[in-house]
Amino acid sequence: MKTTYDDIIDLPHHVSKVHPQMSMYNRTAQFAPFAALTGHEDAIRETARQTYEDKELSESEAEILNRKLIYLILKKEEKPTVSVTYFVEDGRKIGGNYRTATGIIKRIDTDKGILEMAAGLSIPIGSIKDIDGECFED
Repeated sequence: MKTTYDDIIDLPHHVSKVHPQMSMYNRTAQFAPFAALTGHEDAIRETARQTYEDKELSESEAEILNRKLIYLILKKEEKPTVSVTYFVEDGRKIGGNYRTATGIIKRIDTDKGILEMAAGLSIPIGSIKDIDGECFED
């Protein structure tokens, strides 16, 4: 029985003299799976990323925080080291995260509503949830 490729079936395999032979690794890469839904994994990771609600301080907590800020303004020459816990809004989804920065307070600008740390971090006073440090233990 005669088939379509009878005339070339017994010919030797062609090897190019111009192009080098592809490695087995590169040949198998042609058949590797591809991401049909580009960005799908990123979207799943973003959805799974947790954010928290910004809890509002009670009146008594706000009063204590206010007293601590006043104390720090009065004692700024002593350069006490404090830990400031504050809330940062998330830029991509509802909510945010609480962060804590530890260091020396450079200044507290009540007109602009900003607390500046010596390390260069500026924290909006309205986002501060707590200030802690050895200077408050007396």
